[in-house]
Amino acid sequence: MLLIYLLGLFCGVNSALFYDSYSGTEITREDVKKHDKANTTFWCVNEIEPCNSTEGRRVDGSCNNLKHPSRGATHTPFVRLLPAVFDKNFEPRKSSSGNDLPLARYLRTRLISVGKVPSTIFTMLAVHYFVFMSADVLSLHDTVNYIQWKPYCCTEKGKTDHMCVPNKIPEDDPVHRFSGIRCLNMTRPESFQSIGCVKNNTVPDRIVSSTPLLDLSVIYGNLLPPLLQKARLFTGGLVKTEIEEGRIWPPSYKTQANVCFLNQRPKETRCHQMPEDGSNTLAGINLVAIWFWRYHNFIATELAKVNPCWEDDKLFETARDINIAVSLQIYYYELLPVFFGFDNMAEDGVIDRVGGFRDLYNETILPQLSLEYPFVLRWVHNIQDGTLKLHDEEGQYLRQFPIMNLTMRTGFLAVDNNIDYLTQGSFRQGSAKIDYIADPEVTERGLGPHQKVSDIVTNDLSKNRYFGFQPYVNYRQFCFNKRIKSFDDLHGIIDEERIEVLREMYERVEDIDLLAGIWTEKPMRGGFVPPTFYCLVIDQLKRNMYSDRHWYERPNRPNAFTFPQLAQIRKVTIARMLCDVGDTVKRIQPHAFLKAGFKNPIGDCKHIMSMDFSTWKDDSCGAGGGSFAHLFEQVVEKR
Repeated sequence: MLLIYLLGLFCGVNSALFYDSYSGTEITREDVKKHDKANTTFWCVNEIEPCNSTEGRRVDGSCNNLKHPSRGATHTPFVRLLPAVFDKNFEPRKSSSGNDLPLARYLRTRLISVGKVPSTIFTMLAVHYFVFMSADVLSLHDTVNYIQWKPYCCTEKGKTDHMCVPNKIPEDDPVHRFSGIRCLNMTRPESFQSIGCVKNNTVPDRIVSSTPLLDLSVIYGNLLPPLLQKARLFTGGLVKTEIEEGRIWPPSYKTQANVCFLNQRPKETRCHQMPEDGSNTLAGINLVAIWFWRYHNFIATELAKVNPCWEDDKLFETARDINIAVSLQIYYYELLPVFFGFDNMAEDGVIDRVGGFRDLYNETILPQLSLEYPFVLRWVHNIQDGTLKLHDEEGQYLRQFPIMNLTMRTGFLAVDNNIDYLTQGSFRQGSAKIDYIADPEVTERGLGPHQKVSDIVTNDLSKNRYFGFQPYVNYRQFCFNKRIKSFDDLHGIIDEERIEVLREMYERVEDIDLLAGIWTEKPMRGGFVPPTFYCLVIDQLKRNMYSDRHWYERPNRPNAFTFPQLAQIRKVTIARMLCDVGDTVKRIQPHAFLKAGFKNPIGDCKHIMSMDFSTWKDDSCGAGGGSFAHLFEQVVEKR
């Protein structure tokens, strides 16, 4: 792909085709010129090189589906599991009687209490990984919109800005009845309509700047020519790194980047020049992104040892393919089963009990993301602990720090050994308990210093309505084919006292918001999550496998793994990754998403299974290992 691009650049040849990002249909250069004039080309047009059925996964996600080349690329629409419902002019729906639904903040304070109850089961590492995998398919421009561009929605100016949709705080609010604060800043989700790709008299379709499939775009980018070209070393398949006080970092912007504008200058300067600035946003995303950045070079170094004849491109692309596969293996086979139940996921065909090849590809299913999937993942906010506890490598507790104060503050990691202590704390600290209680940092300081007051959970419920989701009972019927006609039908699904609260808050059962229903559901059998949450997430997990031509378990995809290679990938766990690239990690529990204990004791990394890269040995390279050595490996050996 890079060669094609460079030939076009220097020879004046451009064989690319243009597609309307919304419809996926091919458009002409004249159409593109109209978008250029309207300054909407970036969002509304996908420029795609002709597809080659034998090539590997493209960075920009295009040509995943050969019949629909633009699907799978960035700036393409979501699919809805149920059609949108709105009031007039696409405002949030009313209740079935025509009255306004209860205020989002009022609902939140009645349905979700505030407190700090730690989990004795799950670690903060599990929450970090959940958030990281969400970031791989989303962009944070909606949040940045009301943090940086439109922070005024609760002022007079906001009343005249259509994008402003602040959340009202009721007079008798349990927290703000005496503070005088009566408004929470928020903006509408950006859509193809608000950007200018589609007429405003159509149903708003959310637009994001990520590829819809899980492909580590938060690490490798999503545009061609990829921004990653600036970050590749072009030697040994490696990405560029910086060594600072013995630690390995992704390359940093030489000047202070806006995305890290909360860095405490002059001491905190690091802001990572990864292809996606999303890696610099939330603390959990940042940590995991650093690990995967390092892991790419770990893989490339090991591949070069067994294949000294491989050139840079082959090492890079193979390392990238393995890195993506490892991220999916950890997500599907390690993280989600501890929340969803291994048996549940196996019975639903999401994971394979045997661990062999699986070819479920169906070209009639387009590589798209359901709008419901990333939305319901907001349930994870309820298990987010508001403070990060820092530990040393011996496991001694040092101090704690509000996680919300680290949003867009990447520089914090690089001072005072903080990344070492946060890494150690990630697998030692418990998450918040799965219950009906949210951390006060999440409900009152959700954006830390970026906003005076911010209730992330209230905003979640409000966005439920601005996304146009149908009522909870309709999704319940979609998932379980059973109609709920009255509040009494919720018995057995929701605890009795919470049914009473819903009955007080909503006029009719069919008025209940999707997220409100998920908040109040009892955990599913064999798992820890609400059943409707499980259903909507599982739908997307299957869609990923069915629609991704490059799914790592496929034996027939371009550059497919051999069976022995796939078996090695299945050995990797998050604990093994941290042993390989985590700061000061020499001891860890084998199931690092779960708290350490009698059945999951912390032990030496040498007892954690690792990949055998000899299964990638290329016989054409001749006998013996390579002599390739890189600073990355030297630093790892010194730790």
